[in-house]
Amino acid sequence: QVQLVESGGGVVQPGGSLRLSCAASGFTFSMYDMTWYRQAPGKERELVAVISSGGGGNKNYADSVKDRFAISRDNAKNTVYLQMNSLKLEDTAIYYCNVRLVFSVHWGQGTQVTVSS
Repeated sequence: QVQLVESGGGVVQPGGSLRLSCAASGFTFSMYDMTWYRQAPGKERELVAVISSGGGGNKNYADSVKDRFAISRDNAKNTVYLQMNSLKLEDTAIYYCNVRLVFSVHWGQGTQVTVSS
């Protein structure tokens, strides 16, 4: 079955960096766009970044993270990454990996990112 397992979250000071990973299994990873979402306390889940299938040549970001976050993928490792730089207090959230297959949508369990001074 499809599994998405996020890792790499933690506590970081403002201005710091973290790299999140999402290890995927149960589907042909290279054939699908991969997306990172986040959900802050009391807020709706929002899209953070998406990377296209194959070589990942197309990437899109939420305005709030543009120029600070970078999404990438390694098809040999079935893994998608989110490099987060210049972190701000408002980046505090649970970060989720997502894939939309032909007939189903799948989420990981999430990884907590806390930006705190």
